[in-house]
Amino acid sequence: MAIVVLRNNESQDQLLKRFRKKVVKSGVLSTVRRKRWFVSKSELRRMERKKAIRRIKRRMSKGGEE
Repeated sequence: MAIVVLRNNESQDQLLKRFRKKVVKSGVLSTVRRKRWFVSKSELRRMERKKAIRRIKRRMSKGGEE
């Protein structure tokens, strides 16, 4: 849980900005999005394999240009 305390002479906008940064850094939103739907282990493996293939293709195409 992200908690921020109002500092002396701090505006509400600054407080909100600090809170948002803490939430992003803690990874709460990404966890909620990831757990929104159930994904089977086989589906996770398939997604990871597709990600790896894309990553490899991207590296190979960048390596050839330079």
